Amino acid sequence: MNTHRYTILAAICLAALALPMSFTGGAVATPFIGRAFDASPTELAWITNAFLLSFGSLLMAAGTLADRYGRKRLFIGGMGLFALVSLLLAVAPDVLWLDLLRGAQGVAAAAALAGGSAALAQEFEGHARTRAFSVLGTTFGVGLAFGPLLAGALIEWLGWRGIFLFTAALALLSLIFAAPTLRESRNPDAQRLDVLGAVTFSGLLIAFTSAVILAPQQGWNSTLIHTLFGMAAVLAGVFIYVETHTQQPMLELRLFRFARFVGVQILPIGTCYCFIVLVVLLPIRFIGVEGDSAFQAGLKMLALSAPMLVVPMLAASLTRWVSAGRLCALGFLIAAAGLYGLSTLDANAHGPIIAALLVLGLGTAVPWGLMDGLSISVVPRERAGMAAGIFNTTRVASEGVALAITLAVLGALVAHHLSVTSSLALAPADLSRIAQHLVMGDLPFAGHIPLAELRSAYLAGFNTLLQLLALFTLVTALIVYLFLGREVNAPAVPEECVTS
Repeated sequence: MNTHRYTILAAICLAALALPMSFTGGAVATPFIGRAFDASPTELAWITNAFLLSFGSLLMAAGTLADRYGRKRLFIGGMGLFALVSLLLAVAPDVLWLDLLRGAQGVAAAAALAGGSAALAQEFEGHARTRAFSVLGTTFGVGLAFGPLLAGALIEWLGWRGIFLFTAALALLSLIFAAPTLRESRNPDAQRLDVLGAVTFSGLLIAFTSAVILAPQQGWNSTLIHTLFGMAAVLAGVFIYVETHTQQPMLELRLFRFARFVGVQILPIGTCYCFIVLVVLLPIRFIGVEGDSAFQAGLKMLALSAPMLVVPMLAASLTRWVSAGRLCALGFLIAAAGLYGLSTLDANAHGPIIAALLVLGLGTAVPWGLMDGLSISVVPRERAGMAAGIFNTTRVASEGVALAITLAVLGALVAHHLSVTSSLALAPADLSRIAQHLVMGDLPFAGHIPLAELRSAYLAGFNTLLQLLALFTLVTALIVYLFLGREVNAPAVPEECVTS
C-alpha cells in the first residue's frame, strides 16, 4: 500500500514538473519561435497568455468536475490531453496553430492540477499529507527554478520544438505511473458545475487581456479595443450577478468583504508583478536584445528562481516567531529593493545583475512559500478546499492579465525613449510598431535604426518599467502588512459567510 502511495506521489510530482516547464520553456522559446515563423508581437504574446488564461480561468471549474466525476478520471484525462497537445506543439506548422494549441494545453493543465491535487489529498492523511504536499510544492519550485536553464539546453540541442517534446515525455511518464495505481474517488456532496459562472469568468478575462495585447497595435482609441473593454465590463457585471444569485456559486463573492481574505488574494497578484512577468520578460531581453544564447540566459535566470527551492522552507520555520503576514510584507520590501537595484544597472554589469536578481528572488520567495498556507487559514477548516480554489484561480488568472499589462507598458516606454533618442524622424505609429517588436525580442526587425540606439531605448524603457514594478511592490508590501500583519488565532471569515 505504501509503495502504491509513493508511486502516486511520483506520478503527480512528474505532472507538477511538466506544468512550470511548459510556462518557463515557452518564455525562453519566444524569440526563437518569432524568428522561425516571422511572427508579429501580438502572435508571440499569445504563446504565454493563451496558456495562462485558459489554465487560470478553468481551474475552479476543473476542481468541481474532479469532485463530481472522479479525481483519477480528470487527472488521467488532463495529463493525456497535455501529452497529446505537447506533441502537436512540437510539430506546429505556424504560430496561429501554436497559440491555439497553447490554449488547449492550459485546459489540460487545469484538469491535471485540479484532479491530481485532490487525488493526492485522498491518498495521504495527517502529517504524511503535509509532507506529500511539501514534496509537491518543492517539485513546482524545481520546475520553476531550473525550467529556463533546461529549456535553454533543449533549444541548443533540439531547437525550440524540443521543449514541447520534453514536456510530452514528462506527461507520458506521469501517466505510466498513475494509470495502474491511482484510485478513483469522488465527493458525493459535490456541487454542480456553475457553467454560466465559468463561461462569463473566462470570457471577461479573454476580452480584457485581448484588449490590452491588441491596443498597442490597433491604438487605444480604436473601435475594436473599446468594444473588447466594453465586453469585459458587461461580462464582469453578468458574472457578479450570477455568482450572487446562484445557490452554488463558483466564486463566493461575500468573502471579499473581509480584509484578511482580500489580503491573501493580494499576495499572488503582488508576486505576478515582481516575479512572474520577469520570468517571461528577462529571457526575451537576454536572448532577443542582448544576444545571449538560450543556455546563457537560463544560467542568469537561476539567480532569480533558485531561491524558490530553499527560502519558502526557511520562511515557514520563521512563522514560529513572526507572523506570516509580516514576513510576506518584508519579502515584498526586499523584492522591491531588488527591482530598483536592477533598474540602475547597465546591460554589461553581469555580476551586479546576478546579485540584483538574487535579491529579487530571495524577497519574492518569502510570500511565495507562505501564501498557500495563508489562503486556507482565513476560513474555517471545512471550507479550505473552496478557499484554495479561489486563491489558485486568482494566482493563475492574474498572471495572464499582469503579463499583458506589463508588455503593453514596456512597449509604450520603449516607444517613448525611441522618440527621444533616435537619430531618425519616425512617425508615432512606426515607433510603436518597432517598440512592440523589440519588446518581443525581434531586434532585426528595425534594421534601419542603429543597433546601439535600439538597445539603448529598450534598456531605458525596461529600467523605467522595473522602477514602476518596484513602486507597485512597495505598495503591495504596505497593503499586505495592513491586511495580514497582525497575529490572528482564528479564521477571519465568519462561518456563516462560507456555508452553502
